Amino acid sequence: MGVHLIKLPDVGEGVAEAEVVEWLVKDGQNVTEDQVLASVMTDKATVEIPSPVEGRIIWLGASIGEIVAVGSPLIRIEIDGEGNDDGKAIGDTPAPASTLSPAEAMEPLPTSFSAAQPIASKTATKAPAENSRESNGNGHDVSASLQVSQTLPFPTASGAPRPEGEAPLASPAVRRRALDAGVDLRRVTGSGPAGRIVHEDLDRFFERGSATSVSRGTVRQPRTGVEEIPVIGLRRKIAEKMATSKSRIPHITYVDEIDVTSLEDLRQDLNRSKRDDQTKLTLLPFLMQAMVRAIDEQPLLNAHFDDEAGVIKRHAGMHMGVAAQTDAGLVVPVIKHVEALGLWQCAGEVARLANAAKDGKASRDELTGSTITITSLGALGGVVTTPVINYPEVAIIGVNKMQVLPRWDGNQFVPRKVMNLSSSFDHRVIDGWNAAVFVQRIKSLLESPATIFIEE
Repeated sequence: MGVHLIKLPDVGEGVAEAEVVEWLVKDGQNVTEDQVLASVMTDKATVEIPSPVEGRIIWLGASIGEIVAVGSPLIRIEIDGEGNDDGKAIGDTPAPASTLSPAEAMEPLPTSFSAAQPIASKTATKAPAENSRESNGNGHDVSASLQVSQTLPFPTASGAPRPEGEAPLASPAVRRRALDAGVDLRRVTGSGPAGRIVHEDLDRFFERGSATSVSRGTVRQPRTGVEEIPVIGLRRKIAEKMATSKSRIPHITYVDEIDVTSLEDLRQDLNRSKRDDQTKLTLLPFLMQAMVRAIDEQPLLNAHFDDEAGVIKRHAGMHMGVAAQTDAGLVVPVIKHVEALGLWQCAGEVARLANAAKDGKASRDELTGSTITITSLGALGGVVTTPVINYPEVAIIGVNKMQVLPRWDGNQFVPRKVMNLSSSFDHRVIDGWNAAVFVQRIKSLLESPATIFIEE
């Protein structure tokens, strides 16, 4: 018997390290050749690590969320025959390998967010102290990866309720505190003279009894506990990217309303007459074509700003990132060379890359290299947003939801389909005047959609 050591491979040019985001095997598990063992994430993309041999897992060298350098020991597999491991590359103590999936580990706290698709948080309770340490099946403790404070239900308050109509004795301060907490004082046993309820009685009631709402007659329980959720994988990359963008780019956001009534009529007519092999048109392909025309007139919008070198890199090719929401978080697949694509080709590429991103199958090349980005929340787009620029780009175009609103045509109010474009620009590179000219050029093209396709 021998041991085969797998080190973190060189997963891309210029990549020095990667984050372990998922283990697909555990200690003691038998694996076959070419079986995927783990997924690691770099700044570029998520990469799967396959097994080059058949054998049994005996060591996992990192926990989920851990950053591993290229060339570092990652997995040991016991195999028949001679292995490649002399045991000198690895310490005696294995690193814990959590079996939490990236979706579970990155699940957000139960609060509302303005942009990302909502993900419901899970409620977890710990067992008694002697059994509170959990194992992931590999013999490794995972309690450090997900810590949940214990929350116990309140027992029913002791003591019979006061008779109907009998007012409990309490000071104004106690009554105010009980009212604020939604407590029926008739449920509280008083320890003061003549059964008067004092603050200590309320304290004891909160500790042992449920708070009954006076106004609604419903039983409610205060919530306690704090859930600690590791920020790993794609969520960590998103956080780092957003922090970099907001800390290094002075944003200016410009909002303008667009009447898309004629555009919607054209879009629906084209979809009714499309071929079976053509992708159904959404608003995005029209917007992309309009942006090509507008960028031709203002090419500085299609650029990267290298603020460390003090150089603006203006790109000839228009590579448009289209932000897509996935179960793991926001990713930006890139449609390359939009200036060379037609309307239906844009629609096909948007649909193909969006599906690949949601399925986690988009390649590194398909997720990198954008020169300007479009972001849209679809029907949830709200009236106005303030999109964050995809660093190091200098502009991002935000699409808000479409609404039917009354608009004055010179004689009367008529229903029109309108939406806002909320677009942000790097104010170091793009002046407010140029930003307004750019958005208004897109506006004029979308409001008269036939002009998008007129060649100068």
